[in-house]
Amino acid sequence: MGRAIEIARDLIAAESVTPATGEVFDVLEAELAPLGFAVHRFTRGQGAPGSDEAPVENLFAVRRGPAGSRHFAFAGHLDVVPPGKGWASGAFAPEIRGELLYGRGAVDMKGAIACMVDAVANVPADAGTISFIVTGDEEGPALHGTRALIDWMEAAGERPDLCLVGEPTSVNRLGDMMKIGRRGSINIWLEAEGTQGHVAYPHLADNPIPRLVAMLAELDALVLDEGTDWFQPSNLEITDLEVGNPAHNVIPALAKARISIRFNDTHTGAQLAARVTEIAERHGGRARPVISGEPFLTPPGDFSNLIARAVEAETGVVPEASTSGGTSDARFLRSVCPVIEFGLVNATMHKRDEAVAIADLDTLSRIYARVATAALADRGE
Repeated sequence: MGRAIEIARDLIAAESVTPATGEVFDVLEAELAPLGFAVHRFTRGQGAPGSDEAPVENLFAVRRGPAGSRHFAFAGHLDVVPPGKGWASGAFAPEIRGELLYGRGAVDMKGAIACMVDAVANVPADAGTISFIVTGDEEGPALHGTRALIDWMEAAGERPDLCLVGEPTSVNRLGDMMKIGRRGSINIWLEAEGTQGHVAYPHLADNPIPRLVAMLAELDALVLDEGTDWFQPSNLEITDLEVGNPAHNVIPALAKARISIRFNDTHTGAQLAARVTEIAERHGGRARPVISGEPFLTPPGDFSNLIARAVEAETGVVPEASTSGGTSDARFLRSVCPVIEFGLVNATMHKRDEAVAIADLDTLSRIYARVATAALADRGE
């Protein structure tokens, strides 16, 4: 058994609900520094706790290889979602029961980061440059996390050749899926404004609800595309509808709704925002779009083949290349270099009693070591 289990336990024990700062980064730094990594930590955000501007800690660590050598990066996050109630043991009191390690973040994604650290201990320092790109704000608004790290890296002249994000991509067993891309995400707040009045005197009021309903009906009927070779069709979902009218005999002055669009690479966030805004305004309403991320695709090739070979060597499984699921910080890292996600089985992520198979931690460590070694050698060519 490698050290991944010990590192994972220490990381889980450091409570780090988004936005994460402090102790959990101390744990990671204490593991990386003895391996020869120069660790850089900084905080962004100066708002009140609970706000989108709350302080977020980020870490960039690098162990340099010979001059001119390739640069391979591991990326991930140390923040976790709130644990909720009803755990069989403490969410931040890691416990081994049978063949599983329980604790918030065991899968998403402190377990993977532990495997990355364990892996680099088995990669010779002269093989090339390895770095860690780790944020404390992936599960939250992601305003001061990986985007801030990318800005810091650009200013410092750090640019990896390839990057692996340790999101839990496996579905039924370790190694059965990797993510070579992700859909983009945009949320749009819609409003229709009217004039409040008595329901018995509608001519003296202006009911905004029919306009909002017509707006939503047109949006819901949209067929954005038929999908692509690597992406499923884009989809638009109505996620909230609000009037907030406590009186049965009052025509309200305002009606609100929210939609969420997950879109493939036939669109951009700006194009979809403009399309929805036009529909909203045509129905007498207004739209406020917030783009969470653009779609990205790392086409199958050298990098995905390299990962597939490493996974098959350790598990006997050839991972499916997929773009399904939600977003991750790979949507930002794609601007730096080719990026692929691969990690643990995701069955318990964000759930009560989140748990990882101890054997999977050992196996994933070996896979990550193979990937890093091969990537530094020749990028799988």
